[in-house]
Amino acid sequence: MENWKRLVEPYTRPLFFAHSRMTRGKTLGVRGLVVEDERRVLLIEHTYLEGWWLPGGGVDALETAGDAVVRELREEAGIVPLETPRLLSIHSNERFFPGDHVLLYRIDRFERGEMTSQGEIKTVDFFDIDALPANINGGSLRRIQEALRGASPDPLW
Repeated sequence: MENWKRLVEPYTRPLFFAHSRMTRGKTLGVRGLVVEDERRVLLIEHTYLEGWWLPGGGVDALETAGDAVVRELREEAGIVPLETPRLLSIHSNERFFPGDHVLLYRIDRFERGEMTSQGEIKTVDFFDIDALPANINGGSLRRIQEALRGASPDPLW
């Protein structure tokens, strides 16, 4: 059922980008690095993109980046932070979408609740950092390695 979304995504992406550019100018996104027991990280599979990703999305008008990551975590994974998410890094996403930047937040204390997203997320799971899925998104993998393995930070997503 979700395969049709992955098939149309490359064609609808330019429309989404045009709308974002007209309504936002520069765009700002957030991703949440949810860490459980210092060994496991939360990843999601979208219904419209291949691979596993850190949860996140765009910052809406009149919304702070911190509020956006909290909203996105609840929507996509049912995660409710029990502490203020901690900003780890800021990355340019120029390769994917000119003018876009992504802020990475870390969350160590959380509770699990209900996902509020409808039809966007296929799977939500925690993975040991030594056993990440083979088809993890490259930017997500680099952020995990930087935050949990001491890799050198890359300014590009």
